[in-house]
Amino acid sequence: MKITSLRPAPLALALLCAATGLALVACQPASNAPPAAQAAPAPAPTSGIDLAGMDKSVVAGDDFYAYANGHWQQTTDIPADRASTGVFYTVFERAEKRLSDLMQSLQKENPAAGSNERRIVDYYAAFMNESAIESAGLTPLKPSLDAVAGIQDLSGLSRYLGSTLRADVDPINATNYYTENLFGLFVAAGLEDHSRNVGYLLQGGLGMPDREYYLSNDPAMVAHRTAYKTYMVALLKQAGEADAEAKAKAIFDLEMKIAHAQATIVDTQDIHKANNPWPVTDFGKQAPGIDWAAYFNAAGLANQTTLVAWQPDAIRKLSALVASQPLAVWKDYLRFHAINHYAPLLPKAYADLAFGFYGTQLSGTTAQRDRWKRALAATNRDLGDAVGQLYVRQYFPASSKAQVEDMVHNILAAFRDGVDGLTWMSPETKKMAKEKAENMRVNVGYPETWRNYATLEIKPDDALGNMMRADAFEFQHQRAKLGKAPDPNEWWMTPQTVNAVNLPVQNAMNFPAAILEAPFFDPKADAASNYGAIGAIIGHEISHGFDNLGAEFDAQGRLHNWWTPEDAAHFKAAADRLAAQYDAYEPLPGLHINGRQTLGENIADLSGLQAAFVAYHTSLGGKPAPVIDGLSGDERFFLAFAQAWRTKAREAALRSQVVGNEHAPGQWRSLTVRNLDAWYATFGVKEGQKLYLKPEDRVRIW
Repeated sequence: MKITSLRPAPLALALLCAATGLALVACQPASNAPPAAQAAPAPAPTSGIDLAGMDKSVVAGDDFYAYANGHWQQTTDIPADRASTGVFYTVFERAEKRLSDLMQSLQKENPAAGSNERRIVDYYAAFMNESAIESAGLTPLKPSLDAVAGIQDLSGLSRYLGSTLRADVDPINATNYYTENLFGLFVAAGLEDHSRNVGYLLQGGLGMPDREYYLSNDPAMVAHRTAYKTYMVALLKQAGEADAEAKAKAIFDLEMKIAHAQATIVDTQDIHKANNPWPVTDFGKQAPGIDWAAYFNAAGLANQTTLVAWQPDAIRKLSALVASQPLAVWKDYLRFHAINHYAPLLPKAYADLAFGFYGTQLSGTTAQRDRWKRALAATNRDLGDAVGQLYVRQYFPASSKAQVEDMVHNILAAFRDGVDGLTWMSPETKKMAKEKAENMRVNVGYPETWRNYATLEIKPDDALGNMMRADAFEFQHQRAKLGKAPDPNEWWMTPQTVNAVNLPVQNAMNFPAAILEAPFFDPKADAASNYGAIGAIIGHEISHGFDNLGAEFDAQGRLHNWWTPEDAAHFKAAADRLAAQYDAYEPLPGLHINGRQTLGENIADLSGLQAAFVAYHTSLGGKPAPVIDGLSGDERFFLAFAQAWRTKAREAALRSQVVGNEHAPGQWRSLTVRNLDAWYATFGVKEGQKLYLKPEDRVRIW
């Protein structure tokens, strides 16, 4: 499960209780503190349900999302600086406020030179120093722009492309990424040889989020294309480019060719199409066009024996474009994207143009976020572990970590027990599935080790330079892992990220501290709401190990077909039924959810909810659930699940998610409940109601 955002940075983001960096827990009372006179009785648990947000005039069986969230949906306004709002945003705001408080405390302390705290303060200060940014103009970009101007031939173009290769996102967990770089490098364990890390070369090259923005005939996408060309012209003119209109047209035409060359999201999710190890010396034969020797030398990859071509056909076509398209067009393309990528840290005129397109046009956002919020997000992006180490010391108590780990244990047990109850699965496949569940590595809160930023230079008056150096630092960090044994405890999210992730090649999961907050997780709430909200998310991530992609990996995280043919066929048939169920949903007139594109997430939602429900009942220890606020335990469980997915999005943002994201929008994710028999019994859902499915039509996969 991931939250995605348009540029410039991903969604995200203490003081020390002790001088050591080892004890990452909340401050505890000293051992010699006087005892309390008498322990106060524990307060009764709350229901954890937003009763005021419900709309009980709606029949649960007709529209469960509206039943759980209707009043909230009617009365909630999307903040002007956001494309959407909902529970994730509520929790994110809390984390953002905490980060702001931490920053203010650090600034008052005046941290020592060379410390992580100093880097954090200086990075933030540079971002906030608008006068310095205005004075600098394009000067910080001059080395990059001069390098583009100096390209004389195909080898020079290849060297430049290699020198700007950046670390890319995980293609398994974030297939909706986009980058202006023609290629990206992802580093992780080999799909089959798990003993060492390898590099995965990924397609890129687009300035809009997905190839469908270029190729779709949908009127909204046509409008985006028109606006993108207008934005290109404006940005080039702002930078003093002559013939801006002609150059923008040529750049856009090149990106259109790149879009045609790229693989679709569905194809990118097919792990078997991705497993293409190419010897580095064979790239010239496999994908002629680029001077690959020059490219790999400039990227620092010439000493690698093999790289994996994740989208081989796309890499071939993109390489051919490098040789076939005019060198002058490539240089204009590279100049535009050098400015475009860093526009948020250029003078206000550039930043405003970028926001007008990426914020307003693509997402419908009407106001730019306050600069301090953008500064926090950028600091968090480039110094994530340094910020996270402070965050968890201040805001993540050991008691919460222990409580969530106990829930994880219960949900894993429920999943294993559920495997035993599958009548269609053979004993051999059951054995492998249970082994995988038993070997899952579940990381809660924060990593065991932290990133070392000692070699990252941060200056208090060089905002754009700081981001450029951070980009290079991240690439060097990832490149340094090549050929080494994978770290089984490596985290792919910072603790202050409001999100969670499953890592198939590690058979592991990350549950960052920041998502373990109310209403997802409330240590004061009754178990029903916690299992329905964060428990379903935990179950979701566990189930990713067994979705249409995760089921391809074994207990060690190796690409390994551990299914009998009969079991695989049954699994595929059930998955096809779930895909068809989501194909029928229509978030906007004429725009349906792509059930195949969202299949992995939908499988994880369904299986995770089922496992969390079983685990909740196990947690009762045979006792009846209490009635709280007039709601039974099962009612609170399902309502908490639906309220966790409450979302209100602008039309542009909703369209963007449906077209280019592997997650269905929250409103339709909440309808997972219609596949669970217990939901029907809990809310008296009857035949004839809109969400009713006959028992034989309810999908159960795990």
